[in-house]
Amino acid sequence: MRKALEYAGAWLALKSLGLLPRALARAAGVAVAQVAYWLRPPLRRAARFNLRLAFPEMPEGDRRRIARRLVRQVGWMAGEFSQFPKYTRENIESIVVLEGFENFDAAQRRGKGVLFLTGHMGAWELAPYAQALYGHPLHFLVRPLDNERVDRLINGYRCGSGNQPIEKNQSARAMLRILGQGGTVGILMDQNAALEEGVFVDFFGTPACTTSGLARIALRTEAAVVPGFIHWDPGMRKYRLAFDRPVELTRTGEEDRDARENTARFNQVLEAYIRRFPDQWLWVHKRWKTRPPGEPPLYSF
Repeated sequence: MRKALEYAGAWLALKSLGLLPRALARAAGVAVAQVAYWLRPPLRRAARFNLRLAFPEMPEGDRRRIARRLVRQVGWMAGEFSQFPKYTRENIESIVVLEGFENFDAAQRRGKGVLFLTGHMGAWELAPYAQALYGHPLHFLVRPLDNERVDRLINGYRCGSGNQPIEKNQSARAMLRILGQGGTVGILMDQNAALEEGVFVDFFGTPACTTSGLARIALRTEAAVVPGFIHWDPGMRKYRLAFDRPVELTRTGEEDRDARENTARFNQVLEAYIRRFPDQWLWVHKRWKTRPPGEPPLYSF
């Protein structure tokens, strides 16, 4: 019964927002995000803790403004997500513009596949959807939701423009096959990793357990690692999907050392982008939750 109610709620929310014009859907999404944020104190505590950890010198008022704007960004993304069935190749340029696409194009033409390094920035669900509408679909790593029907519903929206999901627990073999065919795989690598899955590398001055999978796959396949992030441009009133030059990888031949060094480089790329647009990153996630053995937890809530 609970799963049926979850599915009904998700279906109703998406369909209801989808019936609205885009501007109203975005506004309704913000209202829902604000209510959810204030009804769940752990989200507020995580955001405030993370912002203090990342920006210890920043005035508290500025950190609170960042958190409020983040909630707005998440709400806007919910509104955009509901509108996916309306977006086409003909109208996507009025919503998302590409920047630095020559970096992605050059990497793709190498023929060894592209690993799309990204994070929970801006309307992160919109980035791959728009990229596919521009003619460059990709595969993306996902962790299946507990409710299978909700999972199918969400992935149905995500894949409406031609993208395909890869289940995280079955990802290695699929990624090797896709990259071997010259395809693109998108990876959100800005979340906390379990101890057995990650390595500790610096992130905003504090060691963070970070998945080393992207680095290991890149070293094995020679696929290009292209950073790509989407952010809201208030001047244009559009999203910018920006691609940077591929990250130069360290290759010493020592697998674990290279995996750690390159994972640290990827974190530096993520951090630099978050510092440019601090109000567009998902601060409510307990990014530094996993600690080295014997070290006390950072989060007391």
